[in-house]
Amino acid sequence: MATFIRKLVFSYAFLALFLSAGIGVFLGVESFGINYGQVANNLPQPDKVVELLSTLNLTKTRIYDTNPQILTSFANSNIEIIVTVENEILSQLDDPQQALQWVNSRIIPYLPETKITGVQVGNEVFTDDDITLIEHLVPAVVNIHNALAQLGYSNIKVSTPSSLAVLDQSYPPSAGSFKSEISGIMYQFLNFLSSSKSPFWINAYPYFAFKDDPNGISLNYVMFNPNAGMVDPYTNLHYDNMLYAMVDAVSFAIAKMGFKGIEVRVSETGWPSKGDADEVGATPMNAATYNRNLLRRQMAGEGTPLNPRMRLEVYLFALFNEDLKPGPTSERNYGLFRPDESMTYNVGLSALATSSASTSSSSISLASSGTKIKVKSLIIKFFFIITSVT
Repeated sequence: MATFIRKLVFSYAFLALFLSAGIGVFLGVESFGINYGQVANNLPQPDKVVELLSTLNLTKTRIYDTNPQILTSFANSNIEIIVTVENEILSQLDDPQQALQWVNSRIIPYLPETKITGVQVGNEVFTDDDITLIEHLVPAVVNIHNALAQLGYSNIKVSTPSSLAVLDQSYPPSAGSFKSEISGIMYQFLNFLSSSKSPFWINAYPYFAFKDDPNGISLNYVMFNPNAGMVDPYTNLHYDNMLYAMVDAVSFAIAKMGFKGIEVRVSETGWPSKGDADEVGATPMNAATYNRNLLRRQMAGEGTPLNPRMRLEVYLFALFNEDLKPGPTSERNYGLFRPDESMTYNVGLSALATSSASTSSSSISLASSGTKIKVKSLIIKFFFIITSVT
């Protein structure tokens, strides 16, 4: 009997260790989501993606369209989903009737079974190469919001994600300000966000800053690793990582436009595991470190130095590597997973279960870089181990 109890205790200890090593590690991390891009020809079917997200206990995702197959597959799951209006159709939606028709055909058929919680109108419209798009942005945002409200779904928040290039200045954070050429339309947009209590979403990538100036920017600072950080000379706020500084720069820019209380959220951030010769820092080790440390911060429910009591909501980019994305090699290598659902690299998820902010290799690794271990097979192996022990 004593032997059996010892084995049982060992089994539960192993189970706790296994859970801390990745399975269920996201449970209760309400401020964390992941971007589910689809610019690829080899991704798993949406129902398999639902299984993967559910296994990881991820409850928030964002897609870049309103793919019917995805929205149908996510029905009756516990996963909240943000959908996107493609940039190409923004000009149509500045007509209220067209916006109502879009909502009726693209959103309403999937409610309430599919938990659509937000609509992103376009992507990085303020800085898109097609400068005519910006003229349609605010009317489209307002019309989609009004259509949802008219149909009884005012709880679905409408906004748009912007790149950090909307800022004229971002350093130090208190100097954050929007570019003057977009200030008029930005004021209209912020006025909408304020009245509808919707968030301002920003795509923030410390990776790009480091790639452009690897000798001038501390890798530890962009990686959330222990470092001296920087102190904003005007506010005396201390920043130990670049992502929080970027977010607060946006908050200061919003305040300078005369608005208060608009929450800033991160619609995209991440780190590529592979890049071209001139893409400094794009390595599996750096990607694992950045994402591991970001997830640890998310589990701690941290806010930024400017808003320490407001938990920062972050969506990681991305779930999968996407082989058809144009541009440099890094663009196709942001995924935590390969299309076959194997890990791209060892994120070191077990480190998230510790309170240490260190990124040392003392954590128990699920797999070494490049090892093809699938989550589902890990679960099976775990139960075989438990069976053999008990």
